Amino acid sequence: MKERTMKKLSQAIALAGVMTAGLAAVSTAQAEVEVSASATVASMYLWRGKDLGNGAAAVSGDLTVSASGAYAGVWTSSGDTSWGNEYDLYLGYGAEMGDFSYDVILWNYVYPKGDGAAGNPDDRGNTFDYADAIISLGYAGASFTYYKPIGAESDDNSSYFTLGYGLDAYSFTLGKADDGDDSDYTHLDVGYAYNDNLAFTLSKVIDQSADLDKGEAGVDEDLKVVVSYSLPISM
Repeated sequence: MKERTMKKLSQAIALAGVMTAGLAAVSTAQAEVEVSASATVASMYLWRGKDLGNGAAAVSGDLTVSASGAYAGVWTSSGDTSWGNEYDLYLGYGAEMGDFSYDVILWNYVYPKGDGAAGNPDDRGNTFDYADAIISLGYAGASFTYYKPIGAESDDNSSYFTLGYGLDAYSFTLGKADDGDDSDYTHLDVGYAYNDNLAFTLSKVIDQSADLDKGEAGVDEDLKVVVSYSLPISM
């Protein structure tokens, strides 16, 4: 799980305030609180159809506290080649009503010692520099998720959305990314969960505005194969 990119910082703070108030209300009602955690090792840092680690393996972990549909937590990773180690903070609320489900999330990407794309030192440690507001809707195995950048340094013109479908141990995700500078692309991911721990993913960029044959900068279109192993951590 992981995103880099509804409005600016003031709206992000407002959304966080609303969700925090919701968490406080849950606490007041003495709702049952659950704590969960996991650790994952993957052969590649796959993010929106891109290999962010240039083929290197990635180690990640998460810790989530939830109560009555509201949740908050932290996800951390060994990082990618350009931005370095990262930890993400998230706050959300989700619910199910029969076959229908929804989720609203505020997700922050933090890179305490990251470097800019050009290799220049760049402090990316501020919580709301890079953040997404995420809305996800699901129905009977199908899902639609929309990510909108809202951080102080995020590009307002960029966006990302996915269409997904799950069938038994298989999952299919079609993702569309628009970076706001005509460098948009579409990727397809096919996943297979061998069991609760071991999973495989095939990912391929199937269309993009950049013409790689003409030397234009774009996204690597090679087929990517990811093997991941996850373990729950008893709390």
